[in-house]
Amino acid sequence: MAKVLLDSDVLIEWLRGREPVVNQVTELVERHADMFWTPVSVAEIFAGVRKGEEDPVSSLFILLEPVSLTADAGKKAGQYLKSYSKSHSVQLGDALIAACAFTNGFSLWTLNRKHYPMKDVDFYSPKP
Repeated sequence: MAKVLLDSDVLIEWLRGREPVVNQVTELVERHADMFWTPVSVAEIFAGVRKGEEDPVSSLFILLEPVSLTADAGKKAGQYLKSYSKSHSVQLGDALIAACAFTNGFSLWTLNRKHYPMKDVDFYSPKP
């Protein structure tokens, strides 16, 4: 069974009902894949939530499984920042999300691979 950590950009596209993300998420659900989010994504999404969107956004996080930010994930994120912050402009949020995927053995689904130059992260690539 697939275990997929959804990046903030995927969650936002899903919330906005944008294709092909909606269909691709539906395929994951039909395949009984486990889908996860991190507190980083919650912060990023609620930083841009519009008035009236709070309830639908909160409901989304009930459907998915949370991933805790552990000390191991924090250490791994620090290694990512040390390796990639200057060369690839990796930010703390993306380093933490990638570290959560790595430390939990999840595939990371992102729409912006440029934010994730890490070579040890498994990326989820949905069918077009």
